[in-house]
Amino acid sequence: MTETHIHTFTPREIVSELDKYIVGQHEAKRAVALALRNRWRRQQVPEELRDEIAPKNIIMIGPTGVGKTEIARRLAKLSNAPFLKIEASKFTEVGYVGRDVESMIRDLVEIAINMVKAEENKRVEFKAREIAEERLLDLLLPPRPATPHPPDGMRPGEKPLEIVGEKRSAPSTRERLRQLLRNGSLDERYVDVEITQTAMPVFEIFSGSGIEEMGINMKDMFSNILPKKTKHKKVKIPEALEILTQEEVQKLIDMDRVVKEALTLVEQGGIIFLDEIDKIAGKESAHGPDVSREGVQRDILPIVEGTKVNTKHGMVKTDHILFIAAGAFYVSKPSDLIPELQGRFPIRVELDSLGKEEFVRILTEPKNALIKQYKALMATEGIELDFAGDAVEKIAEIATQINEKTENIGARRLYTIMEKLLDDISFKAPEMNEPKVTITADYVEEQLKEFVEDEDLSRYIL
Repeated sequence: MTETHIHTFTPREIVSELDKYIVGQHEAKRAVALALRNRWRRQQVPEELRDEIAPKNIIMIGPTGVGKTEIARRLAKLSNAPFLKIEASKFTEVGYVGRDVESMIRDLVEIAINMVKAEENKRVEFKAREIAEERLLDLLLPPRPATPHPPDGMRPGEKPLEIVGEKRSAPSTRERLRQLLRNGSLDERYVDVEITQTAMPVFEIFSGSGIEEMGINMKDMFSNILPKKTKHKKVKIPEALEILTQEEVQKLIDMDRVVKEALTLVEQGGIIFLDEIDKIAGKESAHGPDVSREGVQRDILPIVEGTKVNTKHGMVKTDHILFIAAGAFYVSKPSDLIPELQGRFPIRVELDSLGKEEFVRILTEPKNALIKQYKALMATEGIELDFAGDAVEKIAEIATQINEKTENIGARRLYTIMEKLLDDISFKAPEMNEPKVTITADYVEEQLKEFVEDEDLSRYIL
């Protein structure tokens, strides 16, 4: 993994960063912080031992809506690593075969390529903009065609006289035009831009394992064979500059280097979040094991153990990809997974259920807290939205009650309750003349009373 992609946080710093977005679950945060730090430690050990150190894969056990996915997603952002979330149950959707298990590695490769390409875009953007500016100036002030014959009265090879002093003192027309372009004086002017397009044929391939198994990058192949079409488009100067910049960015990026770096990034830093792993933890029944579930486990096993997966960009080793599995494990338990797969997830972490106190903190503390989001949304309409302390307590209390009465969906219940609570204000906001709206406990109770009292209604609405 290249130095630009390594973010060296200590475990304490990782936990501190996760605390900004996720309430509680300290044990799970510690586990992922250690797993991430161990990656950095592995990069520092001697090379002959480096390949022998396997990642410490994690199973998170806990009900829905307690922060399992968010912990994994925030961890990937912290480490600047390619991250893929996928439901293990996807692999059983179409009977025994389901979706090709190796497709998750191919998806991760595409994510890594987009990440590296975005970084390359930033790196070459300044140079691309300079080139695009020159192209735009050529459109605004086409260069004079070369004179094939000397002017009348001059012999071949003879140069016309130049007034040197005048040329030095006065800026050229092109430079004056450049200044007008940069200070925005030409923004309302239109220009005719030629855009290159590649016509891609429409075709279908019927294959059990999909086109990716063919190992052919069809898009690249056809882009080299088919003729390129050009289209003229009349746009304003700023848009033209943006179009030409993007064209030049694509020319400046070395895609071979991008792909090579992306593959290394996947192999050394990739994170795959396998959600709903409890759905494939089939127990033996009187009629024998659930073949579909156990089959998926056996398909996943070599990828978690470490194997080579063929992608259209080349072979990818999965030995050091970090796998974080998660599941509620209401019916099954981790010991219902096949023994070989259990051994590949040495770290088990149980996440706590959320109650009223946690809901109050979730509503107010994180950087992306729901109350902060709704305040920002209403501010766009010129309304200052204020929540009284007892109102926040009431929202948390109602969320806890409904979770207990119906299905416990954790913090996700807050989303439905907040949307229902502020539905009327959101609808009327553009016509409201009040600069400030305060949400009180009485208002919360009035808006949500019928849902709390009527269990059947709350089951369908909240």
